[in-house]
This record gives sequence, C-alpha cells and structure tokens, in this order.
Amino acid sequence: MIVVTKGYIYSVNGPVIRVRGSRDFLMQEMVLIGEEKLLGQVIGIDRADTIVEVYESTAGLRLNEAVVATGAPLSLELGPGIVGNIFDGIERPLTKMALESGDFISRGLKVSAIDEQKKWDVSVLVQKGDVVHGGMIFAECPETSSVIHKSMLPPDVSGEVVFAAHSGQYTVTEPLLTVRTERGEVEITLAQKWAVRAPRPVKKRLEPTMPLITGQRIIDTMFPIAKGGTAAVPGGFGTGKTMTQHQIAKFSDADVIVYIGCGERGNEMTQVLEEFSDLIDPKSGRSLLERTVLIANTSNMPVAAREASIYTGVTIAEYYRDMGYHVAIMADSTSRWAEALREISGRLEEMPADEGFPAYLSSRLSQFYERASMAQTLSGQLGSVTIIGAVSPQGGDFSEPVTQNTRRFVRTFWALDRSLAYARHYPAIDWLTSYSDYIDDLTLWYDETAGKEFMECRNRFMVLLEEESKLMDIVKLIGSDILPDSQKIVLEICRVIRVGFLQQNAYHAADTYVPLEKQLRMMQLILYLYDKAKTLTDMGIPMSVLRESDVFDKIINVKYDVENNRLDKFEEYKKAVDEFYNKIHSEQA
Repeated sequence: MIVVTKGYIYSVNGPVIRVRGSRDFLMQEMVLIGEEKLLGQVIGIDRADTIVEVYESTAGLRLNEAVVATGAPLSLELGPGIVGNIFDGIERPLTKMALESGDFISRGLKVSAIDEQKKWDVSVLVQKGDVVHGGMIFAECPETSSVIHKSMLPPDVSGEVVFAAHSGQYTVTEPLLTVRTERGEVEITLAQKWAVRAPRPVKKRLEPTMPLITGQRIIDTMFPIAKGGTAAVPGGFGTGKTMTQHQIAKFSDADVIVYIGCGERGNEMTQVLEEFSDLIDPKSGRSLLERTVLIANTSNMPVAAREASIYTGVTIAEYYRDMGYHVAIMADSTSRWAEALREISGRLEEMPADEGFPAYLSSRLSQFYERASMAQTLSGQLGSVTIIGAVSPQGGDFSEPVTQNTRRFVRTFWALDRSLAYARHYPAIDWLTSYSDYIDDLTLWYDETAGKEFMECRNRFMVLLEEESKLMDIVKLIGSDILPDSQKIVLEICRVIRVGFLQQNAYHAADTYVPLEKQLRMMQLILYLYDKAKTLTDMGIPMSVLRESDVFDKIINVKYDVENNRLDKFEEYKKAVDEFYNKIHSEQA
C-alpha cells in the first residue's frame, strides 16, 4: 500500500507557501498544491512547517487547500522531440500550452514535455542476450535533419537483455528493451527522467583542449573559449550581450545549442524564436532551429520557475553531451536568475548579504558553472557542455555581487564596454579588461590546426593594443602631435586593428562569420602593413606622408571586400602594401 504524504496550506507569501499537517515531506520533493495541482518544490523543513516554492502563480490560493507529495524531485523528461522545441523554465512545451490555454499560460496545465503520440523511426542497436551497462547507447532515431537522437540506458541500469524490439516505428512510451538487473527486470523506452538539480555522471572529465569556434574575430583570436569551458558576458543596458550570444548561437561549431531566456523581455525571446526559425544553419543548410533548444522564462513568468530554468537548460545540455555531442548553453541572463533567487530568499526572511542577495549566491553560481565539462561519456564517446552566461550589472557596475562572484567560476571574461557600444563598435568587447585563461590550453590546437603564426600574430596584436592604451593617456593630456613618428604609427595601426579586425558587422554577408583561415590572413596583412610602415618611419619619413596614402583605409575594408571563399584576394592587398612602401621609399630617397 502506497502512503501519500499530504498537508495543507498554512500561509502564502508570493511564490513561497508554508505547509502544515505532515512532517513526512522530503527536501527537494515535488508537490502538487491546491485544487488546480500547481507544481512546487520543498525547499525547507523546520519543526512546524514545510516550506515550498511554487513554480506557478499563487494568486487565488486559499488557506487549508491540500498539498500532496509526489515522492520524486523536480525531474525532466528526456527523449526525442526536445531539439527544435521551446519550453518554459520547468520544461513545459509552450507551443502545446498555447494550443490549450491561448497566449497566456493557465495554471495547473499538465502537458508532457515530449510528444507521446509521435512515432519515431528507431534503429535498435542491441540484441537479446547482450550484456549492457548504464549510459550505453541502445537505439538511434533522426530527431531533426541536423541531430541524430541516441537513446541511452539510464546510468543505474546494467545487466542482460532478455527482450529487444526490432527496428521500426515506436513512440517514446513503448518498451524497446527489457534488461535483467540485480534488482529485477527493467523495461527501457526512448524516454527517461532525470532530476534537474543532479549532474549526469560521466566516465571521466577531460581537460579542455579545443576551442569553440564562433566566427567572431575578437573571440576566436583574442579571447577564445574552450569546448567544455565557461565564459561570462557582462555589460550594461544596450551594450550587446544578447547580440553577442545570438552570434555565437548562430555560428559556433557546437552540435546543439541550448538558449535560456532567463527573465528577459518577452519580445526578445520572440525575436530569438523568429530569427532562429528563419536563419539557415551553415553546417546543415537547414533551419537553425533544428539544432536548437529554447527555454523561455520571461520577466512576467513566475520567479520560482526562473530560478529553475538554468538547471533545466544545463540538464538538457548534459543529456545531449552524453550522446557524444558538443553542446553550447547561452544563459541570458544570470543576473535575472540571481534576482529571482534574491526575491525567494527575501520571502523566506533569510539574512541578506551584499545588495540583498542571499549568502549562498556564490555556491549556486558555482553549482551551475561547474556543470560545464569536456568529458568521456559512459558510452565511451567524447562530448562537452560549454556555458556562456550573460550578466546584467545595474548601471554597468562590474563590482556588483553577481559579476564578481561569476568571475570566480569562469575562465573567460568578455567585458562589454558602453563607450564602444555607443560608438557602434560591435562586438563591444573591451580588449583591455577582457581575458581568457584558456590561451595556454588551446595554443597547441591553434598551432596544429590554424598554424603556428596564429598565436604569434595574436600576441603581437595584444602588445600593440596595450601600447596604444598607454599612448592614449598621453594624447588625452597633450595631444598626438608631440609624439614621435614611431609612436604615431602604433596609433595608426591600432586604428586599423580596432576598426578593421576587432569590429565586426553582423549584418554583412562577408563579415558576420569569419573562418580561422581568414582571421589569420587578416592579422598577417595588418602586421605586414605595420612592419612596412614602421620601416619607413625608422628611416625618418614623417607620419604625415604615410597618412596621405589610402592604404590604411583599404586594409580596414578587407573584412568586407574579401569573401570567405576568395582568400586568394589577400595577395592583391599585399601587393598594394608593397606599392605603398616602394612609392614612398623612392620619393623620399
């Protein structure tokens, strides 16, 4: 006989309710609240009360309504049908919910996360008599044209297959295997459940040694992120956090994208959905949405579900990592998530820390970012989860708690600068305050794949930009005329680097995505121009003579004039630099 734990509502305080009448509730247990059976989770137990956060609106709840335990934590349904879909913060499909309740979500809706009626073309990969283990891939089916779904045994199931279905069409609820385990026989379907706050196990965590290629020059060249790594994109309002994440989501070489709209405006998520549906994936030639999972918990949705949304996203990402895919998560933004954490903490009357955030803010952030990994999966494949979180500090103040605590747990920091954004320099990543701790880990990969000159050119760029920063302090005080020509050429070539290389146009066909080979050729050309111009200034030729030539502006426009498939054009620009050098040299001789 199953005993159901049941209590009653004693108090309601926004998304937090207190329950009395039973002491048998478990921490992190899912409960059903009231007549509409709203979803909630136990987050605290004291001598008198059980404290529950509610993932839906609590408006209209009454005292003494029943609260019933489910006996399980908040768990996700994992199976084919996730990719290409859009969910709320607790994995309820918004498209299905819209059909049932209209544009605004009704409370208490019970909708399966994955379609239980759809039949999938399944290839069963094991036979009766095979010995299988947890995490092993036992079946495959085409989830979209871009993603093959690889169904895995639950990590805790191992034993002998006593029944195996033939390949054919099956729903996610039909048994495909029966496995005899030490606990008895277990039926296996295409779908499984996983607790959202529990990391999925792997065979071995590996060092990140390959970059996530994004096609964005300032990221790939100056501040790269590794697959399985972590990055933060902090910036004030209007600095381009969402645009930067969109570009990475559209063009990175990740196999699957999980985009979490956490507390953002509804129109932003609508724009994401429309853009991703219309954009063509450069890898497959089909809709970008066919390798994307969208999780939308907008600013008008319940805050408790917003707090859960980033765990929902990272659990889905780990599921596809275990299939052997490289997954990239865009969390936009973790500041809104932290604000939800702060609101719930305030309702619980907890002692606040900096700026009202709870004292456990840093530990919650670490729990999220530490789930990024490059790993050997239980099935023996290589997969990764890369986490890129946007941070929205109020007033662009990077000293506020969310930004500072995030810096402790990420190894790449793309600091967005308001002055660059207002000057329409995008991506507005400040090359002086940003950094990547993956440079040493990735140097070998760049040397073997892009060529040894790649990191050498990158390092020369950084030296020049840092020198320009020091010179600009002098220029602001006394002007540039006082500088010697050897320093004026540094300022001029840094202008070429900033405008011609670091600045990128997301709306230009040739500039929105740039492969590594073209990035290297652009760096080589700019440094070739610098070396030639410096030779002239060292000969005593004044900078004013060099500026009369249009070669500097011509090199800036290379990013537009040279298509990604016409890199042979770089020879023409190199000849133009030679002509510039020879002409001035001969005139001054």
